[in-house]
Amino acid sequence: MTIQGIDLSIIWAVLIGFGLLMYVILDGFDLGLGILFPLIQDQKERDVMMNTVAPVWDGNETWLVFGGATLFAAFPLAYSVILEALYLPLVLVLAGLIFRGVAFEFRFKASAKSRHWWDKAFIGGSFMASFFQGVALGSYVAGIPVVDRQFAGGDFDWFAPFPLLCGLGLTLTYALLGSTWLLMKTDGMLESKMRHYSRPLAYGLILMIAVVAVWTGWTNPKIAALWLNGSNWIITACVEVLAVIALGLILSHLRKRHPYKPFVATLLLIILGYFSLMTSIWPKIIPPSVDFWQAASPLSSQLFTLMGVLFILPVILGYTAWGYYVFRGKVQVGEAYH
Repeated sequence: MTIQGIDLSIIWAVLIGFGLLMYVILDGFDLGLGILFPLIQDQKERDVMMNTVAPVWDGNETWLVFGGATLFAAFPLAYSVILEALYLPLVLVLAGLIFRGVAFEFRFKASAKSRHWWDKAFIGGSFMASFFQGVALGSYVAGIPVVDRQFAGGDFDWFAPFPLLCGLGLTLTYALLGSTWLLMKTDGMLESKMRHYSRPLAYGLILMIAVVAVWTGWTNPKIAALWLNGSNWIITACVEVLAVIALGLILSHLRKRHPYKPFVATLLLIILGYFSLMTSIWPKIIPPSVDFWQAASPLSSQLFTLMGVLFILPVILGYTAWGYYVFRGKVQVGEAYH
């Protein structure tokens, strides 16, 4: 769909990809806190962990809504097929987000005797949301069968080794994001514990990325060919080198006890993985058979909705940046947003 030489489908693909990346980064580290919760037994330290994201956690999930709404507006075929194919894991993601959201608010109001129930809800919701987001992603990359513009697979196609491995991988990713986030936002014993946990999490994540990449190339020859054919192998090699550099930076900054650089290096590693994913499936919006132009809504719908998005996107970016600016700095024991 083009207007005066401008391909609106590509613009929409970039906007949706940007929204999903923002969600992975921003909601990823506060989901990571719930994953790390079982490693911290001191209630005051748990309070500090939650208070580091209490002012911003609900705003982070705006990006998930943004991604879903823009997908529905710009590519309704993809929206209907993907949701039908991944209905069960996405419902479990939603259930996990509800559990942790309720736990977030009620934990601070609960008595000391009953607070452990809300801790368990926060942990369980964080694990559930993270794991099944990864399962949905793995199922999407593995491919969704489409016949006559309709989903042609089964209800449990997602329950397979590769998607389950991706679920573990994304859970590990969020855990590393959470631990490096806490290096920026806390000090004392809690910061020391997170520095201790971040190192094995970084090694585990780079190993998981390598396993998923090899598995993807082995089971999907088209993606493997895309990585290695022609001059594409140069891009693939550059991404691999940058990933190793990112891992080295994480470990180096952890050793030097830098407060925020491990988090930045972790973001670099995640962005590289995300870039690899997007370029591997491009231009398919429903791998392996439906591209962006086949799934696009009418030109008039894309143009009309784009005008609204171009207005609302700077607002979302603005209040997100302002929220993080206002609540910048480390959180001490006894300080509370609630």
